[in-house]
Amino acid sequence: MHQLASILLVDDDPSTNFLNEAALYPLRLTDTYLTAHDGEEALALLREQTQATPEQPVLVLLDMAMPVMGGMEFLEAFRGLPASIQAATVLVVLAINMSSVDMSRLGEYPIAGTMSKPLTGDRLSTILSLHFNGRAAGR
Repeated sequence: MHQLASILLVDDDPSTNFLNEAALYPLRLTDTYLTAHDGEEALALLREQTQATPEQPVLVLLDMAMPVMGGMEFLEAFRGLPASIQAATVLVVLAINMSSVDMSRLGEYPIAGTMSKPLTGDRLSTILSLHFNGRAAGR
């Protein structure tokens, strides 16, 4: 099983990013954690992830409600990234509340899954086993 190239936490709340990283760290999925406070920062960081591959992807945990560029806007802009970046990126949406309209729209985008906040290791393990076919796991 391969380790992830990195995990990108995209949330405008620094304390949420900190708590998410704390929940993820014991799983030993990666040595590299990145944070972005909105979708624009996240897109810029994805463009820089040259070491990521489909076999060793970047996992993006995406909040939906953010200033500047929210989650839906990020998902739309993600489609415009080069195919190599899209193939090496696994998107998981994290949200507390989402409208049914937004939930139905998620099917239009290449996301691997959704999770409600707060993030826990158990929830992430379930997403990994269901959606990533074991291609990312701890060392």
